[in-house]
Amino acid sequence: MDLVQFITLLLVVTPLVVVAVLVRKRQRRRQALAQPFPAEWQTIIQQNLPPYSKLSPDLQRQLQGYTQEFLYDKSFEGCGGLDLTNEIKVTIAAQASLLLLNRKVRTYPKLFSVLVYPSTYMVKNEMEVDSVRLGESWRTGAVVLAWDSVKQGAANFADGHNLVIHEFAHQLDQEDGAGDGAPVLAGHSSYAVWAQVLSKEYERLCARVDKGKNTVMDAYGATNPAEFFAVASETFFEKPEQLHLKYPELFDELRKFYQVDPREWLD
Repeated sequence: MDLVQFITLLLVVTPLVVVAVLVRKRQRRRQALAQPFPAEWQTIIQQNLPPYSKLSPDLQRQLQGYTQEFLYDKSFEGCGGLDLTNEIKVTIAAQASLLLLNRKVRTYPKLFSVLVYPSTYMVKNEMEVDSVRLGESWRTGAVVLAWDSVKQGAANFADGHNLVIHEFAHQLDQEDGAGDGAPVLAGHSSYAVWAQVLSKEYERLCARVDKGKNTVMDAYGATNPAEFFAVASETFFEKPEQLHLKYPELFDELRKFYQVDPREWLD
């Protein structure tokens, strides 16, 4: 076989090999996701995601499915000496999956890794100054979380503070490549109303924070539009009645986007 024949054969065989590998990979994924939901995972979700018991059977099945996909597709890394356990991974995956119910979307397609620290961690900001953080979302495909804050947010699902919901709302916001408070919406016509309502309520929150007034949403939402969307998402899932009372238009936009009404899950 001369060099030309070898190169020709290589050009023919290589794509076939790649296709075969991809087919086997998809088959293994389908087989894995077709397995019954593990009883251990079910117990963890029941303990660490209070709304789960109040979801309809259909939403529970959806959440289980998204949780399985999340745990199969995403890698987890324990940082700062943290020993990753099933409780850590399942708790994070289940809370993140809450944002996907009824939306018939892929499980955070641009996310590859979840990095988990035992507690708050230090990073250097743009000015090379040490900054203490609970979590962050990167457009490059990673989410960083402090486990003690994740666990606290899971235990108290009515205070409007939930680190996982906050950071994964950022992931949704960043799916179009920009973290600007406008995630990928159902249709082009949806953006005008979204921008009008969220801009108005963002400015309203900023004004109340500047005057030192109490707010339903955490004051951190006044940082910028991206943080406003993340904080509003936390409030929507954890304090839906209060948000609906004080910010009915904002609540309605979030309800249309997330395709659920968390008021139905309250005691």
